[in-house]
Amino acid sequence: MKNKKIILWIVLLIAVLIQFFRPARNISSSAQPYDITTAYNTSAEVKNILSRACNDCHSNNTVYPWYAEIQPVAWWMNKHVKDGKHDLNFNEFTNNPISRQYKKLGESAEMVNEGEMPLSSYTIIHANARLTAPEKKLLIDWCEGIRSKMKEKYPADSFVVKKRKA
Repeated sequence: MKNKKIILWIVLLIAVLIQFFRPARNISSSAQPYDITTAYNTSAEVKNILSRACNDCHSNNTVYPWYAEIQPVAWWMNKHVKDGKHDLNFNEFTNNPISRQYKKLGESAEMVNEGEMPLSSYTIIHANARLTAPEKKLLIDWCEGIRSKMKEKYPADSFVVKKRKA
């Protein structure tokens, strides 16, 4: 019985101590000159969808829920945000080559169409991030519309993704 109490106290102490080790927040108050909406026509409806269903993980500004104050949940969320921004950051979008922009818009449309985005683990808690069929269509059409305009504006070889040197 004494060993169980010691183990319980150690676990409790660790749970309290990890609360002091917090990841940096993904919050930027500066202007976003490379934001996708600065270069591509984006309706208010699409901006609303991006804001509530995409930007927490795919922008430089995350709106943190109350449970993000609890470790290890904050670490888990931080990893999701970092991974999301690495894959696609709408605030840094136009800072990428046209080939990457074109590719990411296609991938985005495909992932929304297949129900891979937004992540189901996100929409379980954030029900407002769930997309209706008309919202999915609107987002997919927006992505495809931008891709079409890119095809009109740039030569075909602009869309070839260059291999990165190892």
